[in-house]
Amino acid sequence: MPKNPPESMQHHLRVRLRDRARERWPQLTGIQVRFRAGFAYVAGELPGEAEPMPLCRLRFTGVLHTWGFAVYLASSGRYQDNFLPTGLPFGSPEEALDCACGLYLNDPTAWTPPPPSTN
Repeated sequence: MPKNPPESMQHHLRVRLRDRARERWPQLTGIQVRFRAGFAYVAGELPGEAEPMPLCRLRFTGVLHTWGFAVYLASSGRYQDNFLPTGLPFGSPEEALDCACGLYLNDPTAWTPPPPSTN
């Protein structure tokens, strides 16, 4: 069975996701992250909702800044390995959170890069 990341990495991941949620996703009142068998399960807390909303699952790759990505499919109640907007099946925790929140909070701007600057 795959191992969870060390406690220090778990703490760092929670902080990164919490900070990104505060910065980019004001619709969320909080983020929950639980670890099991080498995966981090990420759920968002919404105002007035008793249960957190599952968003995605991150696969521990052994590297702090790169995690495998699976989106939660509400239609089946399962996680499906998927690609981030970069076209890769792995990336930063912030990219994964943005991708899942873009879907579940109905904000497709999460998947579009900012326009190039015209200087």
